[in-house]
Amino acid sequence: MIALDFAKGQKVAVFGLGLSGQAAARALAKSGAQVWAWDDNEERRTSLTQAGIEPVDLYDCDWGEVDYLVLSPGVPHRFPEPHAIAAKAKAAGCPIIGDIELLGRARRNARFVGITGTNGKSTTTALIAHIIARSEIPCAVGGNLGMPALGLEELADDGTYVLEMSSYQLELTPSLGFDVALLLNISPDHLDRHGGMAGYVAAKHLIFEQQDPDRVAVIGVDDPTCRGIYQELIKTRGRVIPISGSEPVTGGVYVADGHLIDHMDGAGRPVCEMAVLANLPGVHNAQNAAAAYGVCRSLGLAADSIVAGLKSFPGLAHRQERIASINGVAFINDSKATNAEAAARALACYDHIFWI
Repeated sequence: MIALDFAKGQKVAVFGLGLSGQAAARALAKSGAQVWAWDDNEERRTSLTQAGIEPVDLYDCDWGEVDYLVLSPGVPHRFPEPHAIAAKAKAAGCPIIGDIELLGRARRNARFVGITGTNGKSTTTALIAHIIARSEIPCAVGGNLGMPALGLEELADDGTYVLEMSSYQLELTPSLGFDVALLLNISPDHLDRHGGMAGYVAAKHLIFEQQDPDRVAVIGVDDPTCRGIYQELIKTRGRVIPISGSEPVTGGVYVADGHLIDHMDGAGRPVCEMAVLANLPGVHNAQNAAAAYGVCRSLGLAADSIVAGLKSFPGLAHRQERIASINGVAFINDSKATNAEAAARALACYDHIFWI
């Protein structure tokens, strides 16, 4: 559990007691904050009581006493309309943040890698963490994937936090400047929570907005929205690395003719055949592999070490996970495809498909 020394003596509201909210409430209480926590679900409130924290009804409290609200990312605070608790906090001028913001404030000297995108972010997050850990660099992976941010191991200053960031989480993380920020792709998703496509794109763009100009931005250029953001970034940023799963990109990483190509030093060189990456099939995983390679190279890892990590990556459960092969028929579990585009990308990897 992450120590939040800065929170000692503060009065902090926590609303939404799922995994991340429970971890936030416990970390804050352990660090000496006065925690007012609530969830509309009685079982979750009971679970918090069993952890030694008495719930406080945030619908009926003095918001003028609260230093900030830690809000579950699943709770709307803007669109389609603010939740009642978020509205009360805003009316009182109380800042609204998320648990990843608390992690960033607590471990300011550690290294942070942030990954977002409509599709592929979980696989790419896990892939980057796998490569880093295999290189014997202290690493913790979480955020929107797996472990809640405040339940992660407390790394020393030489450690690296690899965080999958949803658009909801990015909106609640106002001060964390990622050392390396990756935006994979953007297609329409969660539009009701962002007031339309423009709001969704703006939320994804937040991953770059707190970075110092000398920090690294890595961005996919295989869709028109991200190509536009790339053109913006190169006007003002020192290090912007384009990546593509299907076409050459100058100064970046891409896949062409079945090979992963490193063009980061100004001359393209093949570093790996994609055919040997058994757990990264298809054009979308070509983009994921290029992105992971670009991020890890920018962190200072050697090319051969990165390629070894790509080859040994076991894949993620429920994401094009090969379950069995029976009488020549492969059975693939892709139940984590949560939108039509994600499903289409997976289906495009195979011939003679029976889709269940």
